[in-house]
Amino acid sequence: MSYTKLNFQELLQKSEAELQELLKNKKMELFENRMKLKTMQLQDTSIISKIRRDIARIKTAMRQKRGN
Repeated sequence: MSYTKLNFQELLQKSEAELQELLKNKKMELFENRMKLKTMQLQDTSIISKIRRDIARIKTAMRQKRGN
């Protein structure tokens, strides 16, 4: 499984609904990878921190779009 980092500028161009859907997908991906880690099936453990950073980028973009 290959990982691609989310670009913050691209996130700012997405709508609020697209960001919500992307956030939901990333949280599910994080959950699945944590389960793989617990069952010793995850090869690259750094992917968990990368996904967490993506979630933070998405939340930051959502906050910035709202003006808060």
